[in-house]
Amino acid sequence: MTLRNPEVQSISAFFPCYNDEFAIPIMVRAARSALLDSVDEFEIIVVDDGSSDGSVAALEGLREEVPELTIVRHTTNRGYGGALISGFGASTKQWIFYTDGDAQYDASELVRCIDAVQSNTDVVQGWKMQRGDPWYRKVIGRTYHHVVRVLFNLHVRDTDCDFRLIRATLMSRVPLTSTSGVICVEMMRKFEKAGAKFVEVGVSHRGRPYGRSQFFRLPAIARSAAQLIGLWWRLVARRGRVPSMNSATTAGSEPNRTIPQ
Repeated sequence: MTLRNPEVQSISAFFPCYNDEFAIPIMVRAARSALLDSVDEFEIIVVDDGSSDGSVAALEGLREEVPELTIVRHTTNRGYGGALISGFGASTKQWIFYTDGDAQYDASELVRCIDAVQSNTDVVQGWKMQRGDPWYRKVIGRTYHHVVRVLFNLHVRDTDCDFRLIRATLMSRVPLTSTSGVICVEMMRKFEKAGAKFVEVGVSHRGRPYGRSQFFRLPAIARSAAQLIGLWWRLVARRGRVPSMNSATTAGSEPNRTIPQ
C-alpha cells in the first residue's frame, strides 16, 4: 500500500477504558478503519482499568472482527495515569497514538495527526476546536488549562486535550509516574523540557454519549488539585523558581506550530 505519510510507517493506537462498555467498540472500529488505509503496520490496545460494567465482554466480542486488538486488564482501578502508563508500556510500534475511550473524540481523526507529522516532529498535539461539554465543564477546563500553563510554563494550546500522536523514541526517554489525570501535565512538562518538537492540530470534541465522567465531582477535583500541587513541587519548585504570569506567556519562542484547519 501507499503510505499516507512516509514519516509514519507503524502505529500503536491505545485507549484507556473505564466503564465504557458502549463507547469503546466505537473507538476501536474507528481507529482500525483509519489505520488500515494509512500505515503498513498497526496494533490497537485497550487498557481496561478495572471496569465493573460489560466493557471487557464487549472487547472480547471484538477479537474476531479486529485481529489487531490487544486487551490489557487491570484487576483493580489504577487511575487514568495508571492506564496510560500501561498503554505506553504495551505499545511496540514507531508511533503511539492515544485518546480517551469514552467516544468524546473521533478516533478516525487520528489521520489528521498522521498528516501533520514532519521529519523532525516528536509530538502531534490535538486541540479542541469546540468543546462539546456543558458550560460549567468548559469553564473548569479552560481555568485548569490556564492555571497549569502558568504554573508549569507550558506552551501547548490545549493541555487537557487527550488526543496525541507521539514518537516512541521520545516516550522511551521520558518516564511518567503520575497515576491520576495530572499525568497529562507531567507529560507536557517533561516533553517540553526534553526539547520535543510539537505540531498542533484541531480535532472535534462532542458531549459524552454514554455514561458519566468520573472527574467532574468534588472529591475527584479536590484529589486532582492536591496531586497537581505535588507534581508542581516535584517538577518546578525543586528545580527553580515559579515562572511569573508574564514570563509564562511570553518566555522565549514557543516550541509548537499550529496547523490551520
